Amino acid sequence: MKADKIAQRVLVLIAILFGALTIIVGLRVLGGSDPGYIVYRPLLIYNALMGFAYIATGIIAWRNLVVGKAMAGVIFILNAVVLLAIVYLYKTGSAVAIDSVRAMILRTFVWLVLFAGLVWLNHRGGRVKS
Repeated sequence: MKADKIAQRVLVLIAILFGALTIIVGLRVLGGSDPGYIVYRPLLIYNALMGFAYIATGIIAWRNLVVGKAMAGVIFILNAVVLLAIVYLYKTGSAVAIDSVRAMILRTFVWLVLFAGLVWLNHRGGRVKS
């Protein structure tokens, strides 16, 4: 059981740190910092706002594994849908940089891993409430 608690804490920490980093980077670019490529503003705003959802999900997953797992699943699905949309925009020549596509692939993958980890912990009977 101790290993499950450690694994849960690691997943939560990743979610919270990833969220904080997402907010910081998003706000810096929204504030005028140049990332070195064309910024697709709707994606930037989406990602900055999702940073708050990432942190909230981490906090909730700390307290309630079942609800945190569900939220992580929703985030993964939302990110996958947005990824498909920006890949489409990129392929059709819209103002979406390949760097944005790569960053969205990373976000989607991170949340797939977090969701899978929380599902695994829940299946093992990990800590549901603190």
